[in-house]
Amino acid sequence: MMDKFLDILLGKPLANEQGSHEKFNIPFGLAVMASDAISSVAYAAEEILIVLIVVLGLQAYTWLSIVALMIIGLLAILTVSYLQIIRAYPQGGGAYIVAKENIGTVPGLVAGAALLIDYILTVAVSASAGGAAILSAFPGLLNYKVLIVIVFIVVLTILNLRGVSESSKIFSLPTYIFVFGMMFMIVFGIFKYAFWGGAANQVNKVVLKQTADVSIFLILRAFSQGCSALTGLEAVSNSVPNFKEPSQRNAKIVMILLSSIILFIFGGSSILANLYRAVPGENVTVLAQIAEGVFGRNFMFYLIQVSTAIILLMACNTAFTGFPMLMYVVARDGFVPRQFTHRGKRLSFSIGIVSLSVIAGILVIVFKAVTHNLLPLYSVGVFMSFTLAQTGMVIHWRQGKERNWRIRALINGFGAVVTTITTGIIAYEKFEAGAWIVIILIPILVFIMLAIKRHYNIVAEQLRAHLKDYKAADLQKKFTHLAVVPIASLNKASLSALQYAKSVTDNVIALNISISKEQMEKLKASWSELDTDIVLVSKYSPYRHIVTPLLQSIDDIASRASDDEKITVVLPQFITHKWWGNLLHNNTGIFLRESILRNKNVIVSTYPYHLDDDE
Repeated sequence: MMDKFLDILLGKPLANEQGSHEKFNIPFGLAVMASDAISSVAYAAEEILIVLIVVLGLQAYTWLSIVALMIIGLLAILTVSYLQIIRAYPQGGGAYIVAKENIGTVPGLVAGAALLIDYILTVAVSASAGGAAILSAFPGLLNYKVLIVIVFIVVLTILNLRGVSESSKIFSLPTYIFVFGMMFMIVFGIFKYAFWGGAANQVNKVVLKQTADVSIFLILRAFSQGCSALTGLEAVSNSVPNFKEPSQRNAKIVMILLSSIILFIFGGSSILANLYRAVPGENVTVLAQIAEGVFGRNFMFYLIQVSTAIILLMACNTAFTGFPMLMYVVARDGFVPRQFTHRGKRLSFSIGIVSLSVIAGILVIVFKAVTHNLLPLYSVGVFMSFTLAQTGMVIHWRQGKERNWRIRALINGFGAVVTTITTGIIAYEKFEAGAWIVIILIPILVFIMLAIKRHYNIVAEQLRAHLKDYKAADLQKKFTHLAVVPIASLNKASLSALQYAKSVTDNVIALNISISKEQMEKLKASWSELDTDIVLVSKYSPYRHIVTPLLQSIDDIASRASDDEKITVVLPQFITHKWWGNLLHNNTGIFLRESILRNKNVIVSTYPYHLDDDE
């Protein structure tokens, strides 16, 4: 029943050979990869205005355009730089691989940790912003904001677990509706303002006063807030293997198209915010005010709002693509658990997808789905990875010295300088607002990754077998066996386990821990009726503990065993065939098995006794 439900929810399993069909072409790849970056326009201009308008009043709109141009310049630098990364590292991994191979393991892990944090925050921020867009159109749902955002994340998780092919088809339509809707709004909005003038704007409804002069620190703070518009650019270089062949060429085309769309939409929305004088509000977004000023409260207004909400959710999908792929690459190197390299039933990296959604959901609950509270954590990590990637590429070109390497190194070197300055600005401006959390968390993650790698190395060294040193006689060595069967009572499951143990060796001990003397005497009486040469060891536990005395007894038996003697503990376990059956029964065997395995001289075997289907 559960398998059928999962097949309906997630789709039927895919064979390994179908993996080539689970990759992006250019249109679907652009829809998935672009969603994070282009969705940033829904709040990037607003974040800039939040900083400027309180201090500068009406003058904030002039500086909004200047800051937007600064960010667009940075966009151009990063685009050229990431095209070079795609060219040099088509195997994916982006900043992590570039930094690790050219600068060193620790810088690579710093870049990887920063990107992983960024992906988690992408889901939390984008889902929260999507909820805010819906609430701008339907303010009556304000009290259910956190619940709505969590539901969004759950739905996206399920869709991504269905695989790349299906999820990209589902997500492409709303992405393109948003892109073309925004383009139409920008063109029509500028045309309308030029020929008919703007509608009544928000400045007419509030009083804006300049409280201080323009300062470099104010502009830098606004710049750091607006840099959220550039998050998501790295996703294409991280996920090159997710594209259909020729994957490198397709990834480059998507990168160029993505940057062009960001340039038009971010630049255009900043112009409209200036023309229509949108004012950041608590419950109505700047984009909603622009749409109302351009179209009024008609069909196009609601289309922009709904498509904005959906694209903000689609931005999560960029992370659902990038996070599992990056975790796969890092896990393949042994720095995170190897389980992240396993593909699920639909050939997606299921563990990575579920882990991402759980952590992001916790952040949404902690920060109450408020986008402005989450954004200070957002940009530090991604710009740190930008810097490490550009620096790594400079070293790559210098060492390889291929054709035109000096020009390529110069491009990445300039990008490294700009992103280093930007990283410092963002860290400084957002430190007290929450960026300190990310700055502290990255070294902790790097330390954990190094510890995991060290563990894997130790395990690999101890498990490494030098086959030439083994002799045929070593594999034919005979051990003396002693079987221990823990029993609570004499039932079909325990008797079958005793029968199995007896068939393996004549040396069998039945071990019982009783929590009452009456129970113990009753078992001894039943045992005498059994008429067997198997030894029964029964102990009374006056404090009603079973697991601890049982483990102590097994340890005592194992401690007396010789080097050529192996102790096999046979655990009887009856199996129910209803999915809810195991919830109703004591699962002591699970705890016993895990605890007994810590004794290196003891082997654990589970004897399953299957109950009838109509139990």
